[in-house]
Amino acid sequence: MSPGLLLRSARLDAGLTQAQLGARLGLSQPAVARLERPEANPTVATLDRALRATGRRLTSELAPPEIDETQIAERLRLSPAERLAAFQRSQRNLHALLRQARREQPATS
Repeated sequence: MSPGLLLRSARLDAGLTQAQLGARLGLSQPAVARLERPEANPTVATLDRALRATGRRLTSELAPPEIDETQIAERLRLSPAERLAAFQRSQRNLHALLRQARREQPATS
């Protein structure tokens, strides 16, 4: 989410108009509107100050990657035939797990 859309969302969640947020920040309504544009690129300090005026605060955290690139690299080192064989093994394992889950499923009355 862009900084502008983040600020807009926080302002709306706080039930504030652009003019009200501007008054809290000592800015005009058009200045707040510029901050809320999707292409806005305020400094971290400005964004944090504006978010705090809505009752929110800016935080950051280091998150693990959403994709494990090491697994992709490992697969790319395989030949196409090896990739196909690995895929087929995965499918067999998945079907075996599915059969087992169906056998262990409790009976419903």
